[in-house]
Amino acid sequence: MLLILAGVAWLALGYVVPWTAVLGRQERPVLATANGTWFIWVVASQSVAVAAATIEPVFDPVRRELAVLAIMSWSVGVFLYGATGILVSLRLMLYEFGPEELTPPYWVSMGALAITVLAGARIVEMADAPMVAVTRDLIAGLAVVFWAFATWLIPVLVAAGWWRHVRRRVPLRYEATLWSIIFPLGMYAVAGIYLGRADHLPVVEAVGRAELWVAFPACVLVFAIMLVHLFQTVIAPTGPHLPPLEPKIKG
Repeated sequence: MLLILAGVAWLALGYVVPWTAVLGRQERPVLATANGTWFIWVVASQSVAVAAATIEPVFDPVRRELAVLAIMSWSVGVFLYGATGILVSLRLMLYEFGPEELTPPYWVSMGALAITVLAGARIVEMADAPMVAVTRDLIAGLAVVFWAFATWLIPVLVAAGWWRHVRRRVPLRYEATLWSIIFPLGMYAVAGIYLGRADHLPVVEAVGRAELWVAFPACVLVFAIMLVHLFQTVIAPTGPHLPPLEPKIKG
């Protein structure tokens, strides 16, 4: 069921959204709106690869078909990451960019790499099939490359957050997009664990296990802040109360 849902989302994000964004928008240039949320395009594709590779061992009648689907969606996700990375980088370099625009969804750039690593590790562990046999070594090596780049991105994103909130003094308050930081942190940990097991890399697995102790407290912290925010804004709002509006009667 998750594979079907992911497949539908993949088709929507992979075809419908770009089509409407490019041909349906009146605002030009579209590049000016590029941001970290565009990397969800990659996450959708890699989620299909993860789901297909996960259920492949227990679905013998369609094992080869699932192998083709997993490798195809993984490959598409890799190319989509390259395209999205170029578009977002051009937006940062060609248009004005202030600290207010450096929002948490830019962490999805690392999360998309992490789920690419996870999908690659699951494909490496798949049973023998013609498509898997041809690409296993290639995907195993590329997964290590993507893991290294995801690791490199973490200090960059942390420094960007420091620049935004400490140097440029943008207030740090709860917003729903903070969860787009939790996903990459958790996905990076899981990806490192699976990649370490699949490629027999104890160092990578150890890094993933250690990073779990960063992702979990961060998740608990954001969840607690969310509860406080909901209490203050929904259950017991503390803001100034405006007088009720009185209807105006003409005549």
